[in-house]
Amino acid sequence: MNKLMLNACAAGLLSVVLTGCGGGGGPDTPPAAASQAASPPSASASGSASAPAKTVALATGAEPFDFEVDPETLDITIIKDGIRTQVAKPLPKTAAANVLKTKNAVQWTYPGQVNVRVEKNADYLDIRIESIGADAFAWPSVAADEYDLPLGEGKRIPAADANWREFLKGQTMTWSESFAMDFFALHNGSDPFALVYVVANKFNDEVTFDADPNVSFGFAHAFPSMNPDKSYGFRLYVTKNDPASIVAPYKSYVAEKGGLVTLQEKAKANPNVAKLYGAPQIYLWSESILTDADVDWPKLRALLKGKLGDWLVGLMSGTADGSAELSDVLKTASGQDYMDKYQKGVVLGALNQALKLPNLYAPDPFPNPGDDARKLLAQGADKLSEQKRYELNKPLLARALGDAAGDPSGWGQADSTGLVKDLRSAGIAHAWIGLPNWADGLMNPQLVDAADESGYLIAPYDSYHSIHEGQDPSWNTASFPDPALYEDATIARKDGTKIAGFLGQGRKLNPTLSLPLVKQRVAGILQDGIGYNSWFIDCDATGEIFDDYSPAHVTTQQQDLNARLERLGYVANDLGMVVGSEGGNDYASGVIAFAQGIESPIIAWGDPDMRDKKDSPYYVGGYYAASGIPDRYGKPVPIKPLYERVYVDPAYSLPLYKLAYNDAIITTNHWEWGSDKIKGDEPERMLYELLYNVPPLYHLDRATWEKEKSVIMPFLDVWSPFHEQALTQAMTGFAVLSGDRLVQRAEYGDDLKVTVNFSQKDFRADGETVPAHSAVIVNGGKRQVFDADLGKAAGADA
Repeated sequence: MNKLMLNACAAGLLSVVLTGCGGGGGPDTPPAAASQAASPPSASASGSASAPAKTVALATGAEPFDFEVDPETLDITIIKDGIRTQVAKPLPKTAAANVLKTKNAVQWTYPGQVNVRVEKNADYLDIRIESIGADAFAWPSVAADEYDLPLGEGKRIPAADANWREFLKGQTMTWSESFAMDFFALHNGSDPFALVYVVANKFNDEVTFDADPNVSFGFAHAFPSMNPDKSYGFRLYVTKNDPASIVAPYKSYVAEKGGLVTLQEKAKANPNVAKLYGAPQIYLWSESILTDADVDWPKLRALLKGKLGDWLVGLMSGTADGSAELSDVLKTASGQDYMDKYQKGVVLGALNQALKLPNLYAPDPFPNPGDDARKLLAQGADKLSEQKRYELNKPLLARALGDAAGDPSGWGQADSTGLVKDLRSAGIAHAWIGLPNWADGLMNPQLVDAADESGYLIAPYDSYHSIHEGQDPSWNTASFPDPALYEDATIARKDGTKIAGFLGQGRKLNPTLSLPLVKQRVAGILQDGIGYNSWFIDCDATGEIFDDYSPAHVTTQQQDLNARLERLGYVANDLGMVVGSEGGNDYASGVIAFAQGIESPIIAWGDPDMRDKKDSPYYVGGYYAASGIPDRYGKPVPIKPLYERVYVDPAYSLPLYKLAYNDAIITTNHWEWGSDKIKGDEPERMLYELLYNVPPLYHLDRATWEKEKSVIMPFLDVWSPFHEQALTQAMTGFAVLSGDRLVQRAEYGDDLKVTVNFSQKDFRADGETVPAHSAVIVNGGKRQVFDADLGKAAGADA
């Protein structure tokens, strides 16, 4: 961005120029405007003085300014306190037709391409670009000294920074997916102000970064033939150059559009939302209803050498995992007088998989299924609900195992129901419990009841993003009963090819065709009274949305997004569930109560050292474990220095999302990057979670809880009451206190503030010492210090 330190009355412009003023409001002026001091009078295009400006209202955080625009280059200059700043790089000079000027606006045409209109409203420039033939249009292209971008929670990106130059060079990002909110801010040098672009159309936009010599980026919008809306544009605000001021106009804009719904409003509609207050978010890995503790291994090993082993291998041959691994394990174990941990895990995995099969019952292996099973079979095995199927399969499997396993009513309870009760006994008053699969609860309704009775929220994982061609109990979210959907309800590109599903498997399901499937699936899960009170729907808040060119169901990105919101709203409003989703991009903030991924997103998805190379020290681990927590979620790993800087380093972090939505939606980490995932960063994550009012996200099973509770509980003793109070208020301020940006302060409401020192040395702030690696919480007249290295409160002062 070129900045010209010239007098505001510059003359000699060669093309038609409109100088706008602070006075006068356009049709897009916020209705909540209240009177403030008048802006300076403007000059007309001819340079003569105009009438005095009207007294106008400014959106929160907005500053008055004047502007000039050159239609031949779409070169807009902001004039603020005598400083002239170009808002973007000029386009190549192009003849502008149909130029029309009014007091506060200018509009023109690039023939055969676009119509452009720039209008000064009360406190912003309204910039509108409409295609009259262009397939795409690239504007603005910006080059500033520093950027504030809503990448996740928010990032401060110095243009000359070597880390960001390396990370962003050549990257192209889809706006709706990569940016959590619809704005970005630019700042130059010593300017006391920032330029804030609010993106008025989030669809079909891309941002492409360059890093030669410094970081810059270009914004481009496509006009798909299917979409009747051929326009895009921006509101351009001038604000003070601090995070709270930069976010304020966007927050006003969201409120103006009716998109700001507070947690208190959500809790009024559904009181269970309040159970998120002060609640850590915990994925509970109790998928195995039959556990090691339930099995007499010498007896089971003997059974597996006979008919049981052959029968189990036959059952597994019909699953996605197949039976080869199980067959190899049984063959090897037959020559041993023991079974090792790996072998036991494979066998337990197969037995638990067998419990999910709809065709487990057959007369030959079960000539005497027992009275309880007979009652269920009398209803028709193929007509049973999923929960009833498990009620049938557990006693059937128990008969097959005989005295090699105990009573099925007790299977897995110590590691599930017992664990939930232990969490409550330890002092965790509120918690959100996520189950990796809805089947975990249907197979173990005692667990769900125990969570509800403990005052917790408990939710299944659900998804309608991918669809597979066949039925697969091991990937049930991608399985749908109607086989025709794979061809008839999936998303096609413009060339007719289908878009692949997650991990390249299956296809993407068109959301506009999904609501009947949502209703069918959720009703099937809930029909026998399972006590779920929350629901997690994957992908719907990530911004991964599509144009579908399938002739039978042409769908725009806007329609795709609306359908996602409709199904989120159905589960939240019609069914009364506390709903969360992956990501948390703010278009979903009015519907969901919590989001996983804003604070720590998926790190370096495409890096083979992290995703593919199992011998790499950075390998994040696989998705599957025969028992316990899969490495993808539970294995701490280091990350490369570049990723440490751009994803984690607090010197680059800004609470842009929290400044807009702290009291409206609860945000935490992506489940692949929980609080303990980054090896060596555990203390910093605790400090971050206090500063930014973020719930810790844990992956727990019995073994992990026993190992980690001495660290978890002292932190929650400090974090939970802080969170419970902080999220009922707006984040009202944020400041960086040290030159290295490692001492930061956040304010919530009028009386609550937290100062965090991420550095290794003590820091003096406001006459007080903030110890190294510590957080100081001041709540009214009370002061509390949390030492992240000790993992506990170091002291409190009245």
